[in-house]
Amino acid sequence: MAREQVCPMKKTSIGGQALIEGVMMRGPEKTFMAVRHTSGKMVVEEMQNPAANRPKWTKWPLIRGVFGFVDSMLYGYKSLMRSAELSGLEDEEKPKTEEEEKKQHRLMNVLMIVASVVGVVLSLILFLWLPIQLFSWLTMLAPSLEQPYFRGLFEGVLRIVIFVVYLLLVSRMKDIRRTFQYHGAEHKSIFCYEKGLPLTVENVRAQSRFHPRCGTSFMILMLLVGIVISILIPITIPWLRTAIKLLLLPLSVGVGYELIKLAGRKDNWLTRVISAPGVWLQHLTTKEPTDDMIECAVAALEAVIPEDAEADNW
Repeated sequence: MAREQVCPMKKTSIGGQALIEGVMMRGPEKTFMAVRHTSGKMVVEEMQNPAANRPKWTKWPLIRGVFGFVDSMLYGYKSLMRSAELSGLEDEEKPKTEEEEKKQHRLMNVLMIVASVVGVVLSLILFLWLPIQLFSWLTMLAPSLEQPYFRGLFEGVLRIVIFVVYLLLVSRMKDIRRTFQYHGAEHKSIFCYEKGLPLTVENVRAQSRFHPRCGTSFMILMLLVGIVISILIPITIPWLRTAIKLLLLPLSVGVGYELIKLAGRKDNWLTRVISAPGVWLQHLTTKEPTDDMIECAVAALEAVIPEDAEADNW
């Protein structure tokens, strides 16, 4: 294994996402995915990079976090669906005639839209309405609990508990566990690149799978910021409080992103405290990858590294 260079670590803006049997990497100029087909062959494909031609004002502090979050939701979902096609896992289910294939494709598009809408609605119910309503029911039994700081703390902690329980449950699923292994490969390859080491399987395997700029860290930070915002909202009517918190969601997203950006750029006691909850959760959302998973992560990463070594500085 190559020896690590004794030099400051590069802080790169390149980030990625685990896919179905693959990894997507997004650089400052390009976005690529590398997916392992059921035949064993690796397929590398370029994706649309939504941030490449975006106006400068969308990169202002707080605002950039909102745009980044929307991009990761929309294009991350598209990449996930595309990886399912490239992996060949759906080949056996494809219809035999072209007409049947078109019908199935249209049906799948409709089902994806419905699933997305249902997913958003369930998320709003679980993470916004339910904690607010539960506390309202609780104060009916114990009116003395009606304190702004306690309400905000109760709602925020309950959201975090729901999030952690969800991760615990899905991490037990075989297919999700493989995705979490690709997540680990993504983190390890980025660490290897940041250390200036050659992107070999051996070098990547030796890196940590816990990265401070992980999407898991962003989610938990957003939930923690939400606790502070909840404490500052004096409204107690459940439906109105839910509406206000929904309107303030971009603020939680923006602040959470800035904290992630700070943690990714600096390494001191403060940033380690900021990163700690996300790193802990990454024990659930990342698993040690196999060598062929690492190869996919490296292929996607190499494809998005810009020619200008300074272009991807964090």
